[in-house]
Amino acid sequence: MNAAPVSLAVFEFLDSTHQEIQSQIKLLHALVDAIENDGLNQANRGQARRVLDYFNGEARQHHLDEEKHIFPALLDSQNPEVVQATEHLIQDHGWLEENWIQIAPSLEAATGGNLWFDTMELRHALEVFEALYLDHILLEESIAYPEAKKRLIGIDTLGMGREMAKRRALQRDEVRAKA
Repeated sequence: MNAAPVSLAVFEFLDSTHQEIQSQIKLLHALVDAIENDGLNQANRGQARRVLDYFNGEARQHHLDEEKHIFPALLDSQNPEVVQATEHLIQDHGWLEENWIQIAPSLEAATGGNLWFDTMELRHALEVFEALYLDHILLEESIAYPEAKKRLIGIDTLGMGREMAKRRALQRDEVRAKA
């Protein structure tokens, strides 16, 4: 009896999220430039809201996807390099959250038209955030995901995808209920 192949759709989704994270970071750089050059206007206030919502929502959901579905299989590996890389990635999620907590209040202020924050400090925090994310994504795509594809053979990755979609739908419902 052959093991069921891993559905690549889950990994394609995770990879596409990495691409979107990098796009959102570029948008955030452009936003900081725009605020420095033009102050706050309706367009960059809206952009601040979209970036804020993305990292408060989808980026956090992405980390949960990995922590729930990808990392456990890797932590069970007999390969110390894989285990160490996974532990590093889990730690990165904490550091990314800490960096985001530093950035988010400035964006929240910007959405409301408040410019009480120092754009140079925001830029510095963003540079740290970007560097950490790029290193994190590289480690995931070079070690974690290829190893996870091997280790998840026979596992219901379609079920993983359904759980990920359901969790996001619940989050969207919660956000709408608060609005």
